[in-house]
Amino acid sequence: MAADGFTTCLWFDTEAEEAAHYYVSIFKNSAIGTVARYPEEAPRPAGTVMTVEFTANGQRFLALNGGPEFKFNEAVSFVIHCETQEEIDYYWTKLTENGGEPGPCGWLKDKYGVSWQVTPDRLDEMVSDPDPAKAQRAMTAMLKMGKLDIAALEKAYAGE
Repeated sequence: MAADGFTTCLWFDTEAEEAAHYYVSIFKNSAIGTVARYPEEAPRPAGTVMTVEFTANGQRFLALNGGPEFKFNEAVSFVIHCETQEEIDYYWTKLTENGGEPGPCGWLKDKYGVSWQVTPDRLDEMVSDPDPAKAQRAMTAMLKMGKLDIAALEKAYAGE
């Protein structure tokens, strides 16, 4: 296996280049890389975008215009770990605007149907606390939320 890890391939119908620019505009440490076009006698029109390499938040992606055969679903999601409520609010707003859909428990779908979990760093620690009462309170609070509220989670966790 390559020493630099994985590249995630995202299959789009025709929106690969648009989506790559969208993700690069949202995340820091992001850039567009190589854009490859379909050659003559390919399954898509010659000259149209085939793939776009991009980096979003330091993670490597390949956006592919492969056609309408496959759609995104919640079986795969990207988790955005946030330190502050401002970060949660930013990503939640950016990823749900222009056709994205808010979901339960910090989950959402962006306008392309890609699923994301926008979550506070401390959530895993809270819901897996060895004190079952603390863990249950945090879990119960989280299950009632759409966009996660760090202050409300902390209060529930503390029993306030």
